[in-house]
Amino acid sequence: MDLIDVFQQLKNDVLLTYQKQYPYFEGNWKTFSSQDIQNLIDLIANQVKQTVSEKWIYTHLKVANNNKLPRKDMLDILSQLVGYSGWDEYVFKWKQEVVPVAAKSKRNNKVVYSIGFVFLLLIGIISYRYLSGEEVQTIPVKNAFTEEQINSEEVKAVIIEDNLETPVEIVDSKIQITAKDSTKIVLKSPYYKQKTIVVGKENPNAIVLQPDDQAMMLKGFMKSDIKDWQTRKEQLQKILADDLEVLVMLKNDLGVEYFNKKEFSEKLIVPSVALKKMKVIDIKSNSNKEINFIRIIQE
Repeated sequence: MDLIDVFQQLKNDVLLTYQKQYPYFEGNWKTFSSQDIQNLIDLIANQVKQTVSEKWIYTHLKVANNNKLPRKDMLDILSQLVGYSGWDEYVFKWKQEVVPVAAKSKRNNKVVYSIGFVFLLLIGIISYRYLSGEEVQTIPVKNAFTEEQINSEEVKAVIIEDNLETPVEIVDSKIQITAKDSTKIVLKSPYYKQKTIVVGKENPNAIVLQPDDQAMMLKGFMKSDIKDWQTRKEQLQKILADDLEVLVMLKNDLGVEYFNKKEFSEKLIVPSVALKKMKVIDIKSNSNKEINFIRIIQE
C-alpha cells in the first residue's frame, strides 16, 4: 500500500466520521453537496480547531482518484479529525501494520449494522408518532416586512435534536412537521437572517423572517432588467467588500469557478440570460455589513 492508497483510506474514514455526526448522509464524495462541505468545514473547526477551505475539499476530497498527495499539514488535520495524533500515526497504522482481511470485513459489517440500526430507529420514531396521535402542523414562512410567503427555494429548515440536524421539507412556502412539546427549528436563507424557533403543540400562525438588505439588493441586481449600468456599478461598490470571494458551482459536477469583486461586478452590471439562471445558495457579510462571500449554483 503506497501513500496515495493510505490517503484514499483516510478519505473513507473522514466520510465515516462525518456520517457519525450526520447519520442521514448515506452518499459518497461524488454526492457530497455544498451544504455537506460547509458542515464538514464546521466539524473540522469545532473538533480540530483548524480551518480547511472549500476549494481544498473540491480539489483533494471530492475527486475520485488522487494523483498526488496533499500537503502534510492538511493530512495532519484530517488524521486528527478521525482520531489520530497526525498523518504519521495514521500511516503507521495502515502502512506499517498488516491489516487482516477479516478485520476489514468486520469494519464494513459494522457500518452496515449501523445503517440498519438507524433505519429501524427511524421506523420506530415514525410508528410512535403515528400511534401517539401527534398532530402534523403546517406553518407558512413569510417576509417580515411584506408579509408575503417566501419562495420555498430560498429558505431551508432543519430540526435540531440532540445536536443533530434533520432537514425539514418546505413545500409551497410552508413547513410541515410533527412537533413534540418543544421542537427547535432553524431556518436559513441567503436572502434572510437566520432564525431559530421552538414549536410546541400550539400552532403558530406563521414564521416571519427578516430580510437581509444587502442580500436583497444583490438579488435585485441578478434578477431584474435594470439598464442603468452606471447606477448598478455605484451601488455594487457599496454593498460588496473589496475582498469578495464568489464561488460558482458548475453543472454536471464540473468544478467551481472563482471570481473576485471586480470580475463579479462586471457580470452583474450588464443583465444576461446566464446571470438570471444563477441561484445564490449562501451569502456572508463582514462586520461592516458588506458582502464578502457568495456561493452560487448554475440552474
